Amino acid sequence: MPGDDAREAAKTVTGSLEALPYLPELPARGPGADMIGRTAGMLVELYAHVEPSGWRISDRPGRDTKRARSWLGEDLDALEEFTQGYEDALKVSAVGPWTLAAALERRSGEAMLGDPGACRDLLESLAEGVRGHLAEVQRRVPGARTVLQLDEPSLGAVLHGRVPTASGYRTHRAVDRAVVEGALRDLVRAAGDTGTSVVVHTCAPEVPFALLRRAGVTGISVDFSLLTEREDEAIGEAVESGTALFAGVVPGTEPSSGALSDPAGSVMGVRSLWRRLGLSPGLLAESVVITPACGLAGASPAYAREALAHCARAARSLADNPE
Repeated sequence: MPGDDAREAAKTVTGSLEALPYLPELPARGPGADMIGRTAGMLVELYAHVEPSGWRISDRPGRDTKRARSWLGEDLDALEEFTQGYEDALKVSAVGPWTLAAALERRSGEAMLGDPGACRDLLESLAEGVRGHLAEVQRRVPGARTVLQLDEPSLGAVLHGRVPTASGYRTHRAVDRAVVEGALRDLVRAAGDTGTSVVVHTCAPEVPFALLRRAGVTGISVDFSLLTEREDEAIGEAVESGTALFAGVVPGTEPSSGALSDPAGSVMGVRSLWRRLGLSPGLLAESVVITPACGLAGASPAYAREALAHCARAARSLADNPE
């Protein structure tokens, strides 16, 4: 979300969304509020600090770790204030293990992704941190059914060997798909220990639907404009197996035209996909969640409110008129 006011962001989210409100992230506050720093602050017995090149692993918690944890606590305070008595699905986010491994640097300056042992340590620390974070959310909002969104924008790059080394002249070799799948499955299991379901969000092309489905995720969140007909079969198999599709059809920043299309127009592509797949229109309401294409941090506060309200109206349109 845009801005730096945790209370205002929580008020906007909970006021705009009757179904699936979420814990906002406010990266405009600076390092520690960004997605990598925020999740680095959740890690257990692993710490990170900011270097000019990005976040780097540290020996002990320093100012940057403390700031990340402080801001997360502030966000949780605001969420708790505006969710009194709430008893439905509530979404929180953390960076997934592979995007985190591609972004966090070892002491040498190279990404943790290049060291399998470091990746294993990172996964264990993240799993423990995620369990603790989810337990804290459940303590503050005891009636909520938590949903964990793992943000994995670098997942495709990890699978295809496109993550650059520190020099920029080479790339890290592709990680074996079975290793990627196993790590995600471990995170799904860690979240499951707290009764939480998991959605993986990737706003990049070439979404590995089959891999994510095998890893046990409940939903897959995508930028709908990046999907191609080549992925139809994998999407159909995922939906038929019970995996929800989080369709990012609403722009994350204000369109150049200055206005969003009508709600029914926003979900026209989803209806077209359903017809191509030969799926029952009745599945739409239970299988699809309408979302922004990616985060709203680059939007104005007014547009962020408009985009969330538009998502809710578009979802109602889809449910009321699935044909």
